[in-house]
Amino acid sequence: MSGKHTPLHAVHVAAGATFTDFAGYDMPVRYSSDLEEHHSVRTAAGIFDLSHMAEIDVSGPQAAQFLDYALSNRLSAMEMLQAKYSLLLSPSGGVVDDLIVYRFGAEHFLIVANASNREVAFSELLARSADFDVEVRDDSDAWALIAVQGPVSREVMMASSITPDSPLEDLRYYRFITGEFQGQPIAIARTGYTGEDGYEVFVPAAHASEVWADLEAVGMPLGLVRCGLACRDTLRLEAGMPLYGHELGLDYSPAQAGLARAVDNTKDDFVGAGVMPVGPTSSRVLVGLVAEGKRAPRAGYAVLSSEGEPIGEVTSGALSPTLGYPVAMAYIDSDHATPGHSLLVDVRGSHLSVSVQELPFYSRKKVA
Repeated sequence: MSGKHTPLHAVHVAAGATFTDFAGYDMPVRYSSDLEEHHSVRTAAGIFDLSHMAEIDVSGPQAAQFLDYALSNRLSAMEMLQAKYSLLLSPSGGVVDDLIVYRFGAEHFLIVANASNREVAFSELLARSADFDVEVRDDSDAWALIAVQGPVSREVMMASSITPDSPLEDLRYYRFITGEFQGQPIAIARTGYTGEDGYEVFVPAAHASEVWADLEAVGMPLGLVRCGLACRDTLRLEAGMPLYGHELGLDYSPAQAGLARAVDNTKDDFVGAGVMPVGPTSSRVLVGLVAEGKRAPRAGYAVLSSEGEPIGEVTSGALSPTLGYPVAMAYIDSDHATPGHSLLVDVRGSHLSVSVQELPFYSRKKVA
């Protein structure tokens, strides 16, 4: 093994995890089997190490105004202890990164960026802060991030030694609360990247292993399992959630990715405002694809019209463990994007029949 390690690396080694490189980190890709871990999240709960993610602290008298300028939506309208999905756009309107912003106070926000974009997100935000009375600080190494996802995740959290400052059962989706664990300050967000209900726990890096052990001890009798990146990918794919470098990047606008809701064009001025995409991919939009059988379209495979003309490219694909058939996301020419439209995917020279489907492929039953 090589590369950077999260504060929980020794825990993963002791648990017998198989590792992979992700954004320069040795990350657990699986502990048992991808299928077992995936199904456990859908039916009970899974615990994930997300400590490779980047945490960028933004504070100061003009923090809210700065974020309105630097990011795609109106962060100044956020309530205290609210979380919001946002986009860091390039001046040409492409996506530099997708983020979640947490508002801790009137002048204090925390941004969670993708691990692979830690340096670029921080440097972009720092550069954009020049004309504002605000401090932008990379706090990634100070925090560990642990996710508990699945239908019994609330039971796991409530059985743990984590002490929230307000009742966990009152925490709404995309809100967070503060609390403590054995005297250490933590934050608990009702957010996630699996399509299931769940929580993400911010804990000081030095105390990550104690929190992980506590959640495992109370969670395993409830069906909690350790989960790696492999099942995290199939879970988010079923839920139609984009992954930076696959569905998101500088070549596609938020509207093409189906994320127009994350852009507030009523703001006076922000980076990337009002820019329309140009070039050979400008007419393409993100769609879902489904196929029969067991052969799944994979990222990079060409999408063809029913007549065999190239019209796009697969960005992510897998045999869906929950649904039992292949699913994929792809950018295709918009005139072929009607749900039910029959297309082909070039699988190493042979043609796989697929049809367009609205995203997501899977939606959980909503709870309070």
